[in-house]
Amino acid sequence: MQAIILAAGMGKRLGEYTKNNTKCMVPVNGIPLIDRLLFQLSRLPLNRVVLVIGYEGQKLKDYLGKEYKGLKIEFVNNPIYDKTNNIYSLALAKQQLQEDDTLLIESDLIFDDGMFDLLLDNPYPNLALVAKYESWMDGTMVRIDDDCNIVNFVPKQAFKYKDADSYYKTVNIYKFSKEFSTQKYVPFLEAYSKAVGNNEYYENVLRIITFLNSHDLKALPITNEKWYEIDDKQDLDIAEALFADEKDLLRKYYGRYGGYWRFPKMLDYCYLVNPYFPSPGIVDEMQANFRTLLTEYPSGMKVNTLLASKCFGVKEEYLIPGNGAAELIKALMEDIDGTIGVTRPTFEEYPNRVDSDRHVTFITKNEDYRYGAEDLMAFFSEHPVDTLLLINPDNPSGNFIPKSDVLILADWAEKHGTRLIVDESFVDFSDGYEYNSLLDDKILEAYPHLIVMKSISKSYGVPGLRLGILASSDRDLIAKMKKQVSIWNLNSFAEFFMQIFSKHEKAYKRACSKFIEERRCFEKGLRSIPFLRVMPTQANYFLCEVLAPYTANEVVIYLLKNYNILTRDCSSKPGFDGKQYMRIAIRNHEDNERLVSAFKALIK
Repeated sequence: MQAIILAAGMGKRLGEYTKNNTKCMVPVNGIPLIDRLLFQLSRLPLNRVVLVIGYEGQKLKDYLGKEYKGLKIEFVNNPIYDKTNNIYSLALAKQQLQEDDTLLIESDLIFDDGMFDLLLDNPYPNLALVAKYESWMDGTMVRIDDDCNIVNFVPKQAFKYKDADSYYKTVNIYKFSKEFSTQKYVPFLEAYSKAVGNNEYYENVLRIITFLNSHDLKALPITNEKWYEIDDKQDLDIAEALFADEKDLLRKYYGRYGGYWRFPKMLDYCYLVNPYFPSPGIVDEMQANFRTLLTEYPSGMKVNTLLASKCFGVKEEYLIPGNGAAELIKALMEDIDGTIGVTRPTFEEYPNRVDSDRHVTFITKNEDYRYGAEDLMAFFSEHPVDTLLLINPDNPSGNFIPKSDVLILADWAEKHGTRLIVDESFVDFSDGYEYNSLLDDKILEAYPHLIVMKSISKSYGVPGLRLGILASSDRDLIAKMKKQVSIWNLNSFAEFFMQIFSKHEKAYKRACSKFIEERRCFEKGLRSIPFLRVMPTQANYFLCEVLAPYTANEVVIYLLKNYNILTRDCSSKPGFDGKQYMRIAIRNHEDNERLVSAFKALIK
């Protein structure tokens, strides 16, 4: 058997990465694609590797030489690589293609070592590796029947999103028998090139063959094997996360700050959203208006403030909607003077916006990181601050101060002239959530020093909308902040969500109640794991201390590498003093069962 690698293209979409090198020379985590591929091939019983080169081909020849770890390397040159597509590159190697059974590989791929074993261990002589269609995929698709026969190749121009569930993407790794290449593929390749020209793709030849006899070429769907096709800078960035070394793995993932929908098979237990909302009804309504929302401008601040007022029952003059709570946190904290009281461990977005020498930190002394209003009043009476921050429920501890006690704290703050910021982004996950919010005109008016922040991403399950609100009866503060943010700070999708939410409010309350039931169930599962000490919570996550023999880092990496589950290692957060903690979001029952099963496998 031999391998033929197509490596003639210019890779223009990779910009500066391919300015002076062919695409297969681009490094992923420091290792060029071609080095990784040849290392994988060197472990197979191959007679030779044939590289079809073109753009910067001489550099590639000089770099590789004539052998790699004992594996013979031959080169075929495509002198008109800039005027042809890969059908011509493969046609240049048609003689070699007919001389042996062949692995045909495109050089812009990165994949698990076991991919070649899938082909070699399979008895069918002619195989195409395929993967179930996912949103990141581009290029040639196929349809297969129940016997894994390829019944149709679907070129890019024929792709239809309504049929996406039936598509498989070609991984661009094939196994051809010598007989198939000699009797079928090369004759059709020659005829097709003569009739259509050289600016085409070799898959089109396979498409014709499958039309005539669908049993010549079988599809072999991959399952959990990792792979990625690197066409542009974003592809390269994702590939570096997928194939990172263990020491860099979490940094590569955590550093993305979201966007994990680009890893569709991964279970994300880091980002904190309601697993039961938005409901199908509100999603359907937004989808029905998608084209209009995409192509029309949103309203300005005045209209969106009115909509937020309608949704959350607060006077317009007390309210400002934001492009996520993050926009409002930035504007608020950059405008605040003096010292700020912080309870740690906590959500660091607020204190990160203030110089550390202005922080006055209260750290709880008990092992579950529980504290109440009396603890805060006692500490900050002795250590006065200009502003006091309360995340309620707190993140990551899940600590919750009841509304009645928060109002006592607000009264204390008024008497001391202390501004009190209460972030209640997770309050709708608490028991009795319907009565726990501070978003009420009478409360805001009674406590002019009170500021209430709420991220709509969390309990409403819509982080992609980027929507948050800030409320206060301090009209001067609200007016000043409205001047700081853009008049069009919300997009049309966020505006429309607020416009239609009232019609779906009952579904939202049902979702919150269902969530609370699932939290109780999930807690029982987590408490069955002997190396986890689970803190009580009123939020949509659990803080867990990781006990010997494991560290939080070991557990998090184990889950990601073996089960494609991303969790949060919190051990380095201020307030934990180097102890081992992880935060685990709460998802739906099926996902939570999968995570508990992964923990149990680690026990074994």
